Amino acid sequence: MRNAETEIGEIVNVSGNVITVQLSDTIKSNMPVVDGTVYRIGQIGSFVKVPLGYANLYGIVTQIGAAAIPDNIKETIEQDYDKLSNRQWLNMVLVGEQIGKKFDRGVSQSPTTGDKVHFVTISDLDIIYGGYNEDNSITVGNVSVSTSLNAKIDMDKLISRHCAILGSTGSGKSNAVGVILNAIANKNFKSSRILVVDPHGEYSNVLGENSNVYKVKPDCESERKLYIPFWALPFNELMSIFSGNLSDQNRDYIRTKVLEAKLKTVDQLSLDIEKELVDSDTPIPFSIKQLWFELDDFERRTFNERGNYDSLTELRVEGNADKLISNEYEPAGIGSCRPFLNNQAKAILSFLDNMRIRLKDSTYNFLFEPGDYTPDLCGNVKSDLSNLLFEWIGSDKPITILDLSGIPSEIMISVAGTLLKIIYDALFWGQDTKIGGKEQPLLVVLEEAHNYLKSGEKSISSRTVQTIAKEGRKYGVGLMLVTQRPSELDETVLSQCGTIIALRMNNSRDRGYISSAIQDELQTMIDLLPSIRTGEGIISGEGVKIPSRIQFYKLPKSSKGSDPKASEKWVDKKDATIDDYNKLLSLWRNKKFKEDN
Repeated sequence: MRNAETEIGEIVNVSGNVITVQLSDTIKSNMPVVDGTVYRIGQIGSFVKVPLGYANLYGIVTQIGAAAIPDNIKETIEQDYDKLSNRQWLNMVLVGEQIGKKFDRGVSQSPTTGDKVHFVTISDLDIIYGGYNEDNSITVGNVSVSTSLNAKIDMDKLISRHCAILGSTGSGKSNAVGVILNAIANKNFKSSRILVVDPHGEYSNVLGENSNVYKVKPDCESERKLYIPFWALPFNELMSIFSGNLSDQNRDYIRTKVLEAKLKTVDQLSLDIEKELVDSDTPIPFSIKQLWFELDDFERRTFNERGNYDSLTELRVEGNADKLISNEYEPAGIGSCRPFLNNQAKAILSFLDNMRIRLKDSTYNFLFEPGDYTPDLCGNVKSDLSNLLFEWIGSDKPITILDLSGIPSEIMISVAGTLLKIIYDALFWGQDTKIGGKEQPLLVVLEEAHNYLKSGEKSISSRTVQTIAKEGRKYGVGLMLVTQRPSELDETVLSQCGTIIALRMNNSRDRGYISSAIQDELQTMIDLLPSIRTGEGIISGEGVKIPSRIQFYKLPKSSKGSDPKASEKWVDKKDATIDDYNKLLSLWRNKKFKEDN
């Protein structure tokens, strides 16, 4: 009797994984009622089942109406329209199989023509969406077709096989990320660790007590100062921070000087490292002010005798490396008159002047004055890189947020890439320790991933993320890419994401990139993306048993946007005077955000 109630038609065509169903003439309504529940027949993305003995095959509806009619039957209709009394058709794609009470993705057998097709009931949906292990799954919302069913994700596969959360601005990406990360944190694992790279400062409000926040300019006592020691940057990334061009020869000259400074630190601090392994990229402290001072001094020297580099002229003004003040020598004479210029100088004074300006710029203090990680003129530091790693990924809280909103945009790519490289290299070389990724996996969340992972770019961030995407799972490092512009992402990285969470997406080009990462037969589900609700998404891939349309829970605290609200800020009169604008001009000229005390 129950089969008679749920039967909707029979299979008339099987083409690989695509099944064509002709709906029965006996269907009284497209909205039948079974046990007091109203069901919709033929909704795109809804499920149907094909009973085969002890097994039930499940499929997803991908087409309905005239477009679903097989070509050979279309020819029959064209020849004699009255031969077919029923003109309702649908196509479905097989996605899984139920044997007993267990549901698995994939099918071990195929149906054939004449097999009956049924719509699925609530009890069927319980089997499809149930069966997750509570220990390694998280609940993130409700299944759209039935709000009484929880939407679950396999946490292990979500993390280790990488995932991407894609959607237009305002589609609910930040809310979805917050729901997923809070769900993981609330599992109360004793040593879980998640690192969020947050370029706009959105997540400190969303993730609340589950997170430690590191920020260039902390807004409250609960936030900590974000430091990224310049000496941890690879040489090329460090040089890219300073404006001005260097010839290859001069770049190698400075590289040599950096290497000498790092080797000097190894000797002074008796670091446990073989000198032969040290290069200009090795994260060893050195004083960049002392480096600048020595390079600058060499360029400015004058001599009493031509070619005699022991006959240095009198020092008129003694410089100061710590205050970035140059030594001043007796000016060079004209023509063949003494004093004589330094013929070995590299003609890099303009680059060094730009370097000094950058070192004095307070917006770069997080890099060049990184608290206890700042080397003195001899290269000594109070805290080494191990302390930084312990703060970032060794915290007692499950989530660490690195808020990059105060970092100048021109170095955002270098800084984000360096952060990732520091962390990944540390876990790569420490893979066999108890804090390595194999023993304590790490999930790296990249918000606004398209900003520092552009397709075709060879930046350090792009190279590092590609490496993590390809090799990270072997070393316990998982990726979560979050972006509204998947078309700008590197295709190699997107293809490595085992789970795709697609929210509302209006741009056809971006939808095309999502389609390339989704099972071919489910492309019609991607066509639904422009019309789904805010906070609703389509999840497919390894993190779920079956591609699903779900409504994410709504977080009680929304993400904190970085845009000031004019309607609030314009209410009160500011009573600004010319003195306020004089102060503003002084801060601008001195490249500071506030006056020194």
